[in-house]
Amino acid sequence: MKNYAKVWMLSVVFATGLQAQTQDAVVKSIMDETYNNSQLEQLAYELLDGIGPRLVGSPKMQQSHDWAVNRFKNWGINVRNEQWGEWKSWERGTTTIEMVAPYAKSIEGMQLAFSPATPAKGLTADVVMMPIFASTAEFNAWLPKVKGKLVMVSQYQASGRPEYNWKEFATPESFEKMQNESRAASEVWQNSIKATGETSRTLNAKLEAAGAAGIISSNWSRGFGVNKIFSAATKKIPVMDVSLEDYGQLYRMLKNGTTPKLKIIANSKDRGMAPTFNTVAEIKGSEKPDEYIILSAHLDSWDGGTGATDNGTGTITMMEVARILKKHYPNPKRTIIVGLWGSEEQGLNGSRAYVSAHKDQMPKIQALFNQDNGTGRIANISGQGFLHSYDYLGRWLNAVPKELTKDIKTTFPGTPGAGGSDHASFVAAGVPAFMLGSLNWSYGNYTWHTNRDTYDKIVFDDVKSNVALIAILTYMASEDPEKASAEKINLGIESRTGEPAKWPEVKEPTRKGGLD
Repeated sequence: MKNYAKVWMLSVVFATGLQAQTQDAVVKSIMDETYNNSQLEQLAYELLDGIGPRLVGSPKMQQSHDWAVNRFKNWGINVRNEQWGEWKSWERGTTTIEMVAPYAKSIEGMQLAFSPATPAKGLTADVVMMPIFASTAEFNAWLPKVKGKLVMVSQYQASGRPEYNWKEFATPESFEKMQNESRAASEVWQNSIKATGETSRTLNAKLEAAGAAGIISSNWSRGFGVNKIFSAATKKIPVMDVSLEDYGQLYRMLKNGTTPKLKIIANSKDRGMAPTFNTVAEIKGSEKPDEYIILSAHLDSWDGGTGATDNGTGTITMMEVARILKKHYPNPKRTIIVGLWGSEEQGLNGSRAYVSAHKDQMPKIQALFNQDNGTGRIANISGQGFLHSYDYLGRWLNAVPKELTKDIKTTFPGTPGAGGSDHASFVAAGVPAFMLGSLNWSYGNYTWHTNRDTYDKIVFDDVKSNVALIAILTYMASEDPEKASAEKINLGIESRTGEPAKWPEVKEPTRKGGLD
C-alpha cells in the first residue's frame, strides 16, 4: 500500500509538472507568434483601407462579413454568417461642398449617414442660421423662413482649440474665462433647442417638413480637426456635417450681414433593405465541446472615417487571437467562438440577436472577452458583478507574462454592465462576460465616431499586447478544470429609487431598422 501510494503521488507530481510545462510551452508559442509573426497590419489594411467604413446594412458591411469568413476559412476555422434582421441599405458616395458667394471656396465636410442625395447637378442655396429661441411659439413663427434654404443647426464654437491646448498655454485667468464663456454658451444653446419643443434627433425632420433645402451641422468632437459623424434623420433633403472652422466662418458672415451661398453635390445611394448578419467562427472543443469561450467584438462602425479604433482594432484583435490559437492550440478543451457582431452602434443589435438565438448556450459559457474601446493596451477589467470572478480571472491572469498585466487594474466583483458595448448583452443573460478596457489614447475626442478614425491612429504595439493577453486568457479558460461560476452579487438598494437594484434585463434587438 505504501509503495502504491508513493507511486501514485509521484505520478501526480509528474503529471502536474508535465501540465505546467505544456502550459508554459503554449504560452511561449502564443507570445512568439504574436510578436514574431503578427498578421495585424495586413488584417488592418484589408479591413480598413481595402473595405473601409462598415455602416449597418451597407454594401461595405456585407463585404466585411464576407472578408472575415474567407479569412477564417483560410486559417482552417469553421465559420458562418448568421442573419438576424434587415436594415436600410445606404451607400456613401463622394461629397463636394463649395461656397460660391460671396467668393469661391471649398468647404470641408461630408454627408451624415443615411442622408438623401442631391440632384446629379447639385443643390445651390443661401445659408441661414437657426437663432436662439425663448419659446416654441418663436420657433414656429420662424420656421417659414427656412423654405429653400440651407439651415445651420449646430452651436457656434468661439474657439476651435481643445481644452488641453488652452490649459497648457493660456494664463489661468484666460483659461477660466474661456471655460465660463463656453459653459454659458452651451447652456443658452441647449435651452434654445429645448424651447423649440424638439430634440437634436427630431429637429432635422421638422425643418425638412418646413421646406428647408438642406441642413448644415457641425458636431465638433473637441479636438483639432475632428467631428463626429452620425445619422441624417431626414427622408428627402441632404444633411451635411462641416468642419468647425468652415462652420464658424459661415456663422460670422451671417452675423455681420453677409449671406453665404453654398453648392452641394452628394452622391449617396439608397439601396432599399438588406439582410444583417453576425460572423460567427468556431474552434470545436475536444473534451467539453458544449462549453464555450467567446471572443467578442463588433464589426460594424459609423462611417465618417474607416472605423479603425471603433471597432476595427477589436475585430482584428479577436481574429488574430483565433488564428494564433488555431495554429498553436488547435484542440482546445472547450469550444472557442469568435463573434463579430453587426449593428452594435445602433443598440447592441447583433449581440442581442445572438443571445436570443442561442439561449441554450448561455449557461454553458465559461467566459466572454469583449474588446471595443480603442487601440490602447488593456488597462482595466471589472468582474461585472459576478461574485467569484476574482477567483477564476485571477488564476487565468496569473498565467500571463507580468509585462502584459503589471499595469492592469482589476475591480472585483464590480457591477454589471448595462450597455455601452456587446458584453452587456451577455451579462444580462447571466454570462460571465468581461469588457477589456483600454488605455485612452484620446479615444473620446479624436477617434470615437469621428471623421479621423483611420488606420494611422492604430498603435500596433499595444494591439499586439492585447492579442497575447486575450489568447492566453482564452487558453487558460479553456484548460480550467472548473466551470467558471456565474453567481451574481447582491446589488443592494438603488439610491435613486430606494428599491432593490435589479440585474440588467435581456433585450431583443431591433430586427428591422433605418426606416425612421
